[in-house]
Amino acid sequence: MKIALGSDHAGFELKEDVKAYLLEAFSQHEIIDMGVYDLTSVSYAEYGAKVGKAVASGDVDRGIVICGSGLGISMTAGKVRGVRAALCHDEYTARMSRLHNDANVLAMGGRVVGKGVAREMVKVWLETPFEGGRHQTRVEQIEALTNE
Repeated sequence: MKIALGSDHAGFELKEDVKAYLLEAFSQHEIIDMGVYDLTSVSYAEYGAKVGKAVASGDVDRGIVICGSGLGISMTAGKVRGVRAALCHDEYTARMSRLHNDANVLAMGGRVVGKGVAREMVKVWLETPFEGGRHQTRVEQIEALTNE
């Protein structure tokens, strides 16, 4: 699996920790860091869009985006057609975002979620399959909105 990471300056430290965790615990996956690479102030929109477009195009299978609250970067990534970005705060919301919503982008707040919780969220998010069934119809309803 190819996983893209992106953050703004407020999410940089958590992104770096998540990247280290992925390289250690999920070394079988290809990790693509799409920025940022330091604490210089930037717009979350640029990096949410980069990751969202990479997921939508199929260049990567999933994306993880992080800004200060997780709100702006999740909104941005979610505007890209084909992206189902889920702003998660704990293991439960991360699991449900995959199980019921087939989320292909995980969003987190670098000023909201601690490193340990973030690592647990990433683990469960990567390991939880989409349940399908009645949830497939709901995902199709979400996708239909982008075609209106």
